[in-house]
Amino acid sequence: MTGWKTYRLGEVGTIVGGATPSTAVAEYYGGDVPWLTPKDLSNFHDRYIDRGERNITQEGLNSCSAQLLPAGSVLFSSRAPIGYVAIAKNPVATNQGFKSIVPDRSKADNLFLYYLLRYNKDNIEALGSGTTFKEVSGATMKNIEITLPPLATQQRIAAILGALDDKIELNRRINANLEEQAKALFKSWFVDNYDEKWKSGIVSDFYDISIGKTPPRKESQWFSKSPNNIIWVSIADMGNCGMYIANSSEYLSRDAVNKFNIAIIPDNTVLLSFKLTIGRVVITDGEMTTNEAIAHFKTDNPFLVEYTYLALKNYKYSNLGSTSSIATAINSKIIKTMPWIMPNEDAINKFHYTTAPIFETIKNNSKENQLLSALRNTLLPKLMRGEIMPG
Repeated sequence: MTGWKTYRLGEVGTIVGGATPSTAVAEYYGGDVPWLTPKDLSNFHDRYIDRGERNITQEGLNSCSAQLLPAGSVLFSSRAPIGYVAIAKNPVATNQGFKSIVPDRSKADNLFLYYLLRYNKDNIEALGSGTTFKEVSGATMKNIEITLPPLATQQRIAAILGALDDKIELNRRINANLEEQAKALFKSWFVDNYDEKWKSGIVSDFYDISIGKTPPRKESQWFSKSPNNIIWVSIADMGNCGMYIANSSEYLSRDAVNKFNIAIIPDNTVLLSFKLTIGRVVITDGEMTTNEAIAHFKTDNPFLVEYTYLALKNYKYSNLGSTSSIATAINSKIIKTMPWIMPNEDAINKFHYTTAPIFETIKNNSKENQLLSALRNTLLPKLMRGEIMPG
């Protein structure tokens, strides 16, 4: 690896922590300064971020030790959890859950540094300490050893990986736009033009509703990602996949599925999360199982998938349950007795033929992203270790 040199992270950029203005002072919030927390990156899948859920005011920024990071800074969450990475699209501030890097552009390309931190996530996480939750300190971040090729080589490596992520992010934007179109069609057909002749009842009148299960966690033999095992979906998996779900972070053995009578969900089934996180909706792309926080809306009518997905995305879950905390009020009994409207067969069929091309395009883009992500993840360690040298 000719020309590659080892540095401490603090030698190739300035490590900057963040802070939180007092939440007791209303004047510190709602301003023009983008302010991020690790939560803002929890379901953020692109590389460049321009803002979080909340903004702060200049007064709020001045009131604490937070700093305005320049565009191009590499944001790295250092606690709760460790390892979210993004690049600031414009000047931003963060809370204390970050140790961000303002790179010295004469030594480090910021996009290369983004990929390098992703590659080293597990190693950095192992350096965290603390009893309540693990945290990587500023001093630890500064002293992390990294190996960098010459700047021109960094830029070529970043360009290879970046080209893959460019296409992945474009597909996500296309899918988001297509889904908005499908939602608009659903509203036009079934919300704005309600027909009193449509059937009303509860969801179990129209669907076979099953609920997933979790084998005993202490019995680790049930959980492994071997080729013969079956995908086991969690709510977190549903938050990371878009409209269609084809993979998960955990798998179950077939023995576990049989022993604990865990429902196997067929392809093209709509799933709904209903515990703690209410209202995540996805469609299965292949056979799989889920944990007990997810309901499965099974039907023999393939023309119902588009309507079911969009109806669940549009559902007012706040009307369910009788307590102030909807997150703890919903259970499987309530899910199975959710009030439901079912249009007539002609309306369902016409809606299917109108929206099926949209759903198919989204599915194909998702499949392409799976392949591109796998390729990127294969190349990443090889490029970061210098095993593959860009031309």
